[in-house]
Amino acid sequence: MEMRVHDGGTYVCMEGPAFSTRAESLMYRTFGVSVIGMTNLTEAKLAREAEICYATLALATDYDCWHEGEEDVTVGGVVATLKQNVANAKQILAHAISLSDPAHDCPCNHALEGAIMTAPDSISPESREKLSLLLKRSMSL
Repeated sequence: MEMRVHDGGTYVCMEGPAFSTRAESLMYRTFGVSVIGMTNLTEAKLAREAEICYATLALATDYDCWHEGEEDVTVGGVVATLKQNVANAKQILAHAISLSDPAHDCPCNHALEGAIMTAPDSISPESREKLSLLLKRSMSL
């Protein structure tokens, strides 16, 4: 199956689980938003804090106000599209993994360097222990 790909765009994270109203979607569209979702913001922030490389693979379930001729969003339509998206995501991920280079030193691996403003000698042993998993590369522990 051929898949259409768009590189780049702007993601807005809304509180969910819920569908946007058409008015909300139109407002987001005027902001220049490309994709509306419910989880990406939290995932991206947590990955950055853990110095884990992160990319978004956004698979649309509906076009809402982006294609005026489309039907209104329904749970049945979203679920049917989700099933196809799972198959598409598996193909995309398999291809992306085959292209990845585990030896590549990405800037994501150093995202926390310089992020700690507290003087290292002011950090208690207890705090060092709590933070050691996340900060082992950026702090001399």
